[in-house]
This record gives sequence, C-alpha cells and structure tokens, in this order.
Amino acid sequence: MSELLSIQNLEISLKDPISEKRGLVLRGISLKLNQGQRVALVGESGCGKSMTALSILNLLPQPPMELTGGTIYFKNKDIKKLNREEWEVIRGKDIGIVFQDPSASLNPVFTVGLQIEETLQKHLALSKVEVYQRALALLTQMGLPDPVRLMNQYPHQLSGGMCQRVMIAIAVACGPALLIADEPTTALDVTVQAQILELVLKLTQENKMAVLLITHDLRIVKGHADRVVILYAGEVMEEGTPEDIFEHSQHPYTEGLLASMPQFESRGHDLASIGGVVPSPFESLTGCAFASRCSKVQDRCRTEKPAFVVNKTGHGVRCFYPSEI
Repeated sequence: MSELLSIQNLEISLKDPISEKRGLVLRGISLKLNQGQRVALVGESGCGKSMTALSILNLLPQPPMELTGGTIYFKNKDIKKLNREEWEVIRGKDIGIVFQDPSASLNPVFTVGLQIEETLQKHLALSKVEVYQRALALLTQMGLPDPVRLMNQYPHQLSGGMCQRVMIAIAVACGPALLIADEPTTALDVTVQAQILELVLKLTQENKMAVLLITHDLRIVKGHADRVVILYAGEVMEEGTPEDIFEHSQHPYTEGLLASMPQFESRGHDLASIGGVVPSPFESLTGCAFASRCSKVQDRCRTEKPAFVVNKTGHGVRCFYPSEI
C-alpha cells in the first residue's frame, strides 16, 4: 500500500489570551496512514486527538493556536505550502470528516438535500438532475427512511442518529481518499452508536477509503483498526496492531486504559481508573508526560524524556520501563 498521509514531529502551540503565555497542545507526534488503511487515534479528552485532525485539514483556530513545528504530507504534498484554492478542492473531495456533534455540524437554515447537493456541485461535474439523484442514493445508502421526504427536511426535524448519517453522507459523497471520524458516536445513545460505527466502516471498506478513527473508547478499536496509536498529553505513547495493544501492551498508560474498560465479569465491582488528570498544555514537562500518574514511575522518569522505540515487528513504545511481552 502506498503512503497517503505522513505526519512527522508535529508541534502545535496554544497562546493564553490573558497571560499571553504559550503552551504545547501537540508535542512532536508522528504517524502514518497508507491508502485504504484504518488507524485509530486513542486517548483521554485533552490529549490532542481532535487538534491532530484539525491540523490535517488546516482548520486550526489561529489564533490562539499555531503550527510551530513538524510537517504534514498528504498525497506527497506539504500541506503548509497549499493555497486557499487547493484547500477548497482537498476538503470534501480528497478528505472527508465526520465530527462528534452532528447537530452542530449541519447548517440549521438549509435543508438536508441542499447541504448534500452543495458538496456534490462543488467537487463533481454533474448536472442538477444527477446531483439530486446522487443525493437520494447517498441517503438510501445511509439506511435513512423515505429519502425523498428527508431531502426537504431541516436538521432540527431529525434525530441525532439521523443527523449523523446525513453528516456521513456529506463526508463520503465525493469518494475521498481519507475519512477522518472524530468521535463520531459520542453524542449518540448506545443503541445508535454501534449502527453508526458499522456504517462508517462498511462504507470505507466498500470504497477503499483510509480512515483515521479518533476515539477515547478502546472497545471501538478492537476488530475495527489496522493500527492503533495511543496519544497522551500531545505525545504518542504506544503504537502497534490491535493485537499488540490488547494482548501485548507495554506502556503503563495503555495498560491503565485497558484496565478501565468495563467487563461483563466486573459487574457489581468498582471500575479501575487512572489517578490524576492530563497535564495542561502550559505545564513544563521535563521528563515523561505520564510520570505524575504512573504506578511504575522511577526517578529517571521525572527528569528524562523517554524516546519512542520501535521493535522489529513495528510495535513502538515511549517508556523507560515497558512491560515485558
């Protein structure tokens, strides 16, 4: 498989509007995504997952954020060198995105049909009739009932799950090479979450799209990703195949995430948790970013930053004292 997306040592800074102090949201992350590959980016809230997605799309809120280091290449093009016209083509056509809150992502004053048709008209050379038929076909493909009626409805008339299916239809309408799914099921109830996730994965598999799945829920990852990247405080802590992560995890943070997953046999017992909180972007981290919450911490961890070491099988970890496989 050829390389589609390459991020190297990405650094994103954040400026405090009051003190004007600068902190780091992303602290030199690197990841790669091949054509048709599924990569899951996992971590707690505040670890930098969504900022990574916005960086790829060149949608960082500037100010207060700024890309201060590293590179992002999409289809061998340095995105920092792309002009506005080039981005107008890439967003929607080459890269699609599904955000976590469908009600906030759709325009409340336009009908569902108009919002799907707008994307098709912008990127594909289709007649008005073809655009309408394609929009209907997309809604049908999303499993939505009565697509003809739905075309004339507004987002507030739909449920959260229906709105998310519309958002997915818009994201995949032009057959993008990469789909970014940023916590696509967070705002939905449990019964709908599985349906939406299965729909996303089915569509991307049928159309051979690469997927960057952003989530804090490891249960979603198992069986649905080719590679898993564990992110903490803007740094990659561990990366490997789902088997590496679930069966041979080495980083204490990954082990903590796995231990906190609800299990059927643990019903009636307290769930395990990771003590402490994710450090602020404005905190100065002289050693390991996870040191203050780690059960295996040693003096060295507080003063030295561990390197990201990858073994011969491609399983990487950033830890001085990784668990033995």
